[in-house]
Amino acid sequence: MTEQPAPQPRLWTPAGFKEDEWTHAESAEALAGNGRFILPLAAFLALDRTQRRSAKERLGVLLQPGDPVERVADLLEDLSLLALAFPAFNDGRSFSKAELLRSRYDFEGAIRATGQVLVDQLPHMLRLGFDEFEVTNPVLIRRLEEGRVGGLGVYYQPTSQSSGTTEKYSWRRRPAN
Repeated sequence: MTEQPAPQPRLWTPAGFKEDEWTHAESAEALAGNGRFILPLAAFLALDRTQRRSAKERLGVLLQPGDPVERVADLLEDLSLLALAFPAFNDGRSFSKAELLRSRYDFEGAIRATGQVLVDQLPHMLRLGFDEFEVTNPVLIRRLEEGRVGGLGVYYQPTSQSSGTTEKYSWRRRPAN
């Protein structure tokens, strides 16, 4: 049996599918060319401050689940995009990273989910502050093409989204957006 190549990711945002301006690169040498590049954490950290600052609008970083978000916490002003990897459906450490980036570190750039982005996880990812999704799952692609994001009508967990002004324990139960 011949192994099928992995499907090319499609970029989805809450506004719909769009052309991806970013390319995953293995080293900072890619910055010599034109375009916008997502570098692994080690390649990003190897850049000096001048290089990071001059390439800010063209520079993103990929954090793997085991990469501590604190490694980039003081460098967030040098980034316009952080890609958080989901290499397996059962590894949720990148959920926590997104929440920390929005609530603790006030990161205002784009947060992208890459890897195993699945149907049932997407609504929660949106609530945690993800703005962009590299989608390869055929079921999720079909649902998003049909305009079906999914999710539940209410939720209990507080997230980076404001709960607004409601009753005393507004974070316990709030209608989904």
